[in-house]
Amino acid sequence: MGDRSDDRDDRQNYDTVYHDRKQSRAHERLCSGAFRTSPVESLYVECCEPSLDHRRRILTLHYYFKILSLPGHPFFNYKESQFILRLQRARPSVIPSFFTRASELLRNLNLEDLQVVPILKHHLTPWKSHGLRFLNPFKTFDKANTAPEVYQQLFADHRDVYHNFIPIFTDGSKSSPYTSFACVFSNSTLSFQIHSSSSIFTAEITAILHALSEISSGPPDNFIIYSDSLSALESMTSLHRFSHPLTFNILEFHDHLTCKGFSILFCWIPSHVGIPGNELADNLAKSATINLNSPVPVNDVKNYIKSILYSEWQAQWDRKDTIKLHSIKLLIDCWPSLPTRKLDTILTRLRIGHTRFTHRHLLLGEPAPLCTACHCQMTVLHILIECQQFKHQRIRCFHSSSITLKDILHKDPHPQLFTFLRMIGFYSLI
Repeated sequence: MGDRSDDRDDRQNYDTVYHDRKQSRAHERLCSGAFRTSPVESLYVECCEPSLDHRRRILTLHYYFKILSLPGHPFFNYKESQFILRLQRARPSVIPSFFTRASELLRNLNLEDLQVVPILKHHLTPWKSHGLRFLNPFKTFDKANTAPEVYQQLFADHRDVYHNFIPIFTDGSKSSPYTSFACVFSNSTLSFQIHSSSSIFTAEITAILHALSEISSGPPDNFIIYSDSLSALESMTSLHRFSHPLTFNILEFHDHLTCKGFSILFCWIPSHVGIPGNELADNLAKSATINLNSPVPVNDVKNYIKSILYSEWQAQWDRKDTIKLHSIKLLIDCWPSLPTRKLDTILTRLRIGHTRFTHRHLLLGEPAPLCTACHCQMTVLHILIECQQFKHQRIRCFHSSSITLKDILHKDPHPQLFTFLRMIGFYSLI
């Protein structure tokens, strides 16, 4: 009896997944106008819509890290019981729990040790000034039209005014393998790598936070922190509940230091104009080697998950070089639609390579159509590019007899494409 129940559960789970996938494909065919025989992979890429499995993985990990970022969440400290784990091992037909599925995804993506910044409630009072001062002596100058020597002289004049403030330069850097930051003090420097999922904005904010942390261990004094990230400095002066979580830490640190007698200013400086402290901070950030195991904001993690799963999807598509659409659309990207639904449907079917004329035999159980002139099977490639009986029309419309499908069906289709289709009588058969 138990075996029958397990079989029934398996069939129900399979039927549910199969129904979801079938509905998803039906919706994509309806939206794109693709022919019924179109390959599923081509539908996903042409519509730039990932598969249900891809979307489930993204949503699972997004929700998992959202739980980790909310200390008040009921599942924040949840750990699966040994009973549930034994049940899942003993009965493979049982759908794994949410945390089991999430753990498997984390292992596959090497994100098991990733920590996120907790999102805490901050009671912001807009009528209360926190004394955070932001300077911008270069705001009236356009960087594209201002020589570096002008910025250097402006900075020298600025330092004459604030000569009694100790300068600190901060900078962040992001490349494909890692994200990093650096701080340059009057008599020392520091630079660290942080998790690669961190954004450049997080690197800039983290650099400022570490600068405050370093000076907090010394005696009270006057300091001015220079950063070339205007967005990071502006975010600290216009806080709201959706602000970057580390900006609240900076605000609290700043208020704490102010109460201890510190006087701290923040100033924006343009990058790569020859200001020595900024150039040194930039070089140190790019060459950082010491890893700092710091938590990552949940929004950065979400964007990182999307990017690595998208790269995985792209890698899968790179291996589908036998699919007709692959020769036209190598990179998965959202291409613009044509303003007319009829024309857009025709273009989609030509790109995928499945049209009513060339593939309806699969639905009707008939022989594949043959070209009477060339004695070969009729395909979109043959009709548009290879067939010699349409050579004259091809030269007249495309001004060339040696063109490729990519030339006429790419992101911006050839303006004479539909004229050519009407000339050869293929337009109404697609």
